[in-house]
Amino acid sequence: MELISQVLGLEPISQVLAKEPIIPFAILLVVILVVPILFERLRLPGLVGLVLSGIVLGPSGWNLFHSDLPVMNLLSDIGLVYLMFVAGLEVDIKLFRRRKNRSLGFGSFTFSVPLVVGTLVGRIFGFGWTAAILIGSLFASHTLLAYPIISRLGLVNSEAVTVTIGATIFTDISALLVLAICVAIHTGSFSLLNLVTLLGWLTVYAFVVLIGFDWAGKEFFRRSGDDESHQFLFVLLSLFLAAVGAQLIGIEKIVGAFLAGLAVNETLGEGPVKEKVVFVGSALFIPIFFVDIGLLIDLPAFVNSQGTMKLTLFIVVGLIASKFIAALLAKVIYRYNWQEMLMMWSLSMPQVGATLAATLVGHRVGLLPPEVLNSVIILMLVTSTLGPLITSRVAGGLMNSLAEEPGLIALSDQNPEGANSTFTIVVPVYNPQTQQYLIEMAALLARQCNGRIVPLAIAPAAAQMDAPRLAVSLQRSEQLLAKASAQSRGLGVTTEPLLRIDDAFAPGISRAAREQKASLILMGWGNRTGLRARLFGNVIDSVLWASHCPVAVTRLVESPKKIQRILVPLENLIAPALQPVLFAQMLAEANQAQVTVLNVWVSEAGRMARGSATATASVSKRRHHHTSSNEIAARRSHLSQLLSKLALSNPPEIQIIAHDNVAQAILQAARLYDLVVLPFIRNKTSPGGLVISDVISQLARELTCSIIILGEPQHTQTALLPTGTPNIKIVV
Repeated sequence: MELISQVLGLEPISQVLAKEPIIPFAILLVVILVVPILFERLRLPGLVGLVLSGIVLGPSGWNLFHSDLPVMNLLSDIGLVYLMFVAGLEVDIKLFRRRKNRSLGFGSFTFSVPLVVGTLVGRIFGFGWTAAILIGSLFASHTLLAYPIISRLGLVNSEAVTVTIGATIFTDISALLVLAICVAIHTGSFSLLNLVTLLGWLTVYAFVVLIGFDWAGKEFFRRSGDDESHQFLFVLLSLFLAAVGAQLIGIEKIVGAFLAGLAVNETLGEGPVKEKVVFVGSALFIPIFFVDIGLLIDLPAFVNSQGTMKLTLFIVVGLIASKFIAALLAKVIYRYNWQEMLMMWSLSMPQVGATLAATLVGHRVGLLPPEVLNSVIILMLVTSTLGPLITSRVAGGLMNSLAEEPGLIALSDQNPEGANSTFTIVVPVYNPQTQQYLIEMAALLARQCNGRIVPLAIAPAAAQMDAPRLAVSLQRSEQLLAKASAQSRGLGVTTEPLLRIDDAFAPGISRAAREQKASLILMGWGNRTGLRARLFGNVIDSVLWASHCPVAVTRLVESPKKIQRILVPLENLIAPALQPVLFAQMLAEANQAQVTVLNVWVSEAGRMARGSATATASVSKRRHHHTSSNEIAARRSHLSQLLSKLALSNPPEIQIIAHDNVAQAILQAARLYDLVVLPFIRNKTSPGGLVISDVISQLARELTCSIIILGEPQHTQTALLPTGTPNIKIVV
């Protein structure tokens, strides 16, 4: 590699990079933009590409970057604390409270067993007790890397999954406490008095952060109203104040960052402020931290040292085995079945966030040598790949076992505003190009339910009510409403136009819908995507988050009157989102159309085919042909029972497809349909800012027919379009 550097003339460049911080920052932006995309297309985690980029750019490669560069040091430190802050922010405290006792029980198992095994590994390789215990604490925590998989399949409410998620709080806090104590012992004079003093300060500090920051956050959010920019700055201030406070009492700043994430967890909820906070970290600071990890890896020493490779083998095998033993203990004590045990094992296996952060801290203070850092990087790569793979394979069996249990599916048939209230659909009019199809869709639903259309136009408010800009906006809104009213009357539907002056479009839509007691909001598709939308949000995202009723986001490529074949994919059969079926059925009855409910079964043969040769895949498919037939028949029967509970006058057709890729199966099936109705699924962000492709977003990008994405309110599950509801009002 040194020869390559000399040939390319890279040595002088490294000196220039040390003097000009803008140049390395620009290179880092290119790396974190391009490399994760390339690796995800190769079906590899993006973080793997970032670490490898650090190896290539660092001393083991082209020698362009060094970890001690000022810009690298600063951004990596911010990424380190941000990583642990996001880890605390993404902990589901509600799930922890739901299964608190068992979460603490499994948390103690999956913490203590790996801690003991890791400590033994450290002692076997000649480390002192402090370093060995710190190595054990690296084993103890875990990262919920496979959360998007279980969320998409509807397994979040499974007890095994809930317990594992809840255990994350115990393992991460305990591992960080062990780290704080080990670093304090290593950097200072150890005595029992000093240890008691440190624990006392730590207790007071944790109380101030968890209680004080939580109270301050709720008060600030209550007083600031909807000012997202000030709320965003408050969250960042909480993060860095907690990190500084941790350093003042002599503990690592990542402990404070994690506690700060827990403190503001419930205050932020799942709103747009949290999305922006997570986005800033996952798009910039956290990827730079992973690149910095790659810079620290001594690749020649790792390859040429048998001792390092032996240590790596012991660490990887010890971690996987200890997590398995912990899950097995939970199975025996709490009487879980094998599918639940394997799910708990696979979810608690990945080592990314807290493990990498603690390893880097131990390496910086001189407690852990480079050999341990190299071994932990390999551990991260192995577990971040193996854990989600096992989760995806076990999920199918766990879904089948849960589906057989009674009482898991409960369908709500209550109108969100009461049984006797009017049923209202809100569809704002803003774009004249999409307005006609929206009005036609609303008219179809209104005629089917004997309802009314209320066109809604929002005029952005101004400080002075006689401002020319406001007058122009009001004139344009009145023209849109007049056009919508004329279209509605032409379709034979009573119209009640509504003009509203509000600070912004999204709050205006949500507030008007609430005032009108709306039961559905019908919106056109927005073109605003990408970086700007992620930073500042868009109207659809804000309405989906704030509304009290379901929201139907439509992209209509032809007149709704021409829709004759409607496809409703249902991937999750444990807790299925049946509201899209009800919506599609109502539209079908208004249009004399046919609804087909599609379920895609990712067979074992399909999973094996993705990672094997063609010949092996064909043998595997023949071997599992009988199993596939039985599974498809069982799924068809189960789905038929679910749909029968809806008591539909014209039951939809059922189609089951065995395929190795859910999105591709839906795309192929959708070629024969005019409309696809999809549920809006909120994916929890993986700690560490890992980007995992979502089936719904892929379908929205690649489907060529009309699409409706139906989102439900976050806080309540409402029934949509109950049959036989009179006096329905539709706001357009």
